Amino acid sequence: MRPRMLRTSLATLTAGLAAAGCLVAAGPAAAAHDRPPRHACSPVVSLTGYSDALDKTTYDGTYVGNLSALAPDRRGAVAALSDRSSLFRLDARTLEPRGVIALADENGAALDSEGLVADRDGTYLVSSETEPSVRRYSRTGELLGRLPVPDDLRTAPEGRARANGSFEGLTLLPGGRTLLASMEYPLDGDPADLVRFQTWQRTPHGDFRLAAGYTYRTDPGLGVSEVTAAPDGRLLVLERGFTAGVGNTVRLHLADRPGHGTALRKRLLADLADCPTLGATAGQPQPNPLLDNFEGMTVTGRSGGRTDVLVVSDDNQNDVQTTRFLALRVRV
Repeated sequence: MRPRMLRTSLATLTAGLAAAGCLVAAGPAAAAHDRPPRHACSPVVSLTGYSDALDKTTYDGTYVGNLSALAPDRRGAVAALSDRSSLFRLDARTLEPRGVIALADENGAALDSEGLVADRDGTYLVSSETEPSVRRYSRTGELLGRLPVPDDLRTAPEGRARANGSFEGLTLLPGGRTLLASMEYPLDGDPADLVRFQTWQRTPHGDFRLAAGYTYRTDPGLGVSEVTAAPDGRLLVLERGFTAGVGNTVRLHLADRPGHGTALRKRLLADLADCPTLGATAGQPQPNPLLDNFEGMTVTGRSGGRTDVLVVSDDNQNDVQTTRFLALRVRV
């Protein structure tokens, strides 16, 4: 099904997507730093557009929804991962699907796929919170291998992770040598606001070996739904929660670059409830009708000292939820 017309200007929404996969830092625009951003969510984050164009659509017989992760594809597209084991290739400018492949585990079963990295050789690294696991797939969806996972991070009873609360985010740090996965919720026995981040280091042969673990403190009642590396190696962290009858809480934080101590400090960049609605509507109560179950996030470009970030919601194939893309511009 061809995506419906955008509710905002597609040219506005995808202004930062033309440089997807080409994150070259540009010189700062001195005057721009002294002015509050247009469509401000906070002094350092602005909303440049949104799109519901893919909501409740299908492509090549596959439902386009349940989207849990995004990644710039080296072929000039945006890869979008469904937690129902479908990997879509989206046009970087229009967001229209251009391809889809099915993923499966070693036994041919579907994954609870949550995190995505498009690696430099064209393969995909995909995290699943079932075990949890990180697997590597070819560009056509063939399973190529699996990374080691610390025993503590395994789902109970093998480890201390809760079911449906383990590897939710996945990102590759600048330079391509360090892979990082974020847990969504605390391990059994850990404080209620402490989640674990795990890293792997790339070996000379191109595979990954276990490396350092880190801790990160969430805001009360929230979990980590996504993490993605900023161009300078610091981490953009999306924290999310839901309260029935009230709606979603979605906050964007900036955390330390891994490697400077095991506890990652953070600072709030924006609470997305403070963004302008731009005419968005919601099918359920929300503090701001723009909000939904935002789970996927990726950096798509950088210009004028600001970083372009694309965020997507997981509609859970639910009539009152929406597959929605937000385009943010962040000054970090």
